[in-house]
Order: sequence, then structure tokens, then C-alpha cells
Amino acid sequence: MSTSERVNTAKKIMVVDDDEVFRQVLVKAFLNRGYLSECAADSDSALELAVQFKPEYAVVDLIMPGDSGLVLVQALRRLDPQMKILMLTGYASISTAVEAVKLGATNYLPKPADADEILAALDKTSADAGMELEQKPLSPRRLEWEYINKVLAENGGNVSATARALNMHRRTLQRKLAKHPVKE
Repeated sequence: MSTSERVNTAKKIMVVDDDEVFRQVLVKAFLNRGYLSECAADSDSALELAVQFKPEYAVVDLIMPGDSGLVLVQALRRLDPQMKILMLTGYASISTAVEAVKLGATNYLPKPADADEILAALDKTSADAGMELEQKPLSPRRLEWEYINKVLAENGGNVSATARALNMHRRTLQRKLAKHPVKE
């Protein structure tokens, strides 16, 4: 098989993340695994790229400048209903995972995740009913984190609107969001 034939049959994956180093590492990892890979730093450039590049897969960060990843997931789903979309974020919460899937994401992974984990999540075609269930209840701090992220998702990633909805000062909310998810 010639190089041009391999390029024509390679699957296309688009990486959308505002972290330039992470974006470039993923693109290189996907290229090394035989995928054609392109990247974008925000929702607007990702939509332009998706129209030109026509990816079969998309890895989308939740929080980016401009529109959130949740808004981008909806736009990508409208653009290509067959595209497999993975929501990838450092702000993992149950509510955002559920919202991402409702809006059209194929799957959801918390950061850090490597290229192999991402590809496995994108290729997963069915749920695992036999997965191990966690019996430990969430701590009050973790419940607060989950609720804040749920309201943030309901407000399309808009921090000011979320702060108003929570009756919280915007800077206080930003400090809470800047912290990593609360450990159990």
C-alpha cells in the first residue's frame, strides 16, 4: 500500500483543547498510531476545522476560551451525526459527564488521559453493566463540587451566569473552579 493510499484510508481525529502542549502531544501520539490528526484551540476554530477536515473522531476539552466544550459538542453533532466525540476535562464531575452525553458526546474521560485511553473510549460501543459500583457516599465538599459543575453546565460554561444562579461572588466561584476536583 502506497503512502497516499494509507493517508486516504487513515481515520481522522480532531483535538480541541486550549492547552497548546497537551494538544500537540495528543496530535503527535495520534499520528504515531496511524491517524490523521488536526487541532484547534477554541470552539470557533474547531468548527471551521471540522468543516474542512471532516474528522471521524473529536476530542473536546470542556472549558476553553469562548464557547464551552458542551456547546461545541452540540455543534459538531449537528455538523456530522456519525462523528464520535469524546469530552475530556480536568474538571470531571458526574453532572458534566451526563450533560456531555445528553448533548451528543460518545463518551467522557477525566484528565489526565493518554492517547490509548482516549482511543479506547472513542471505540467503546456499549456500556459496561458489570462495572464495579462505588459504595462510598460523596462527601459534602464533593457534592458541592458536583453541584457547581452541574449549574456551570446548565449555563453553558458561563462563569458569571453560574455565579448569579448560585448567589455567589464571581471571584469566589472562579477560585472554586480553579481547584482540582475534591478528593474523596
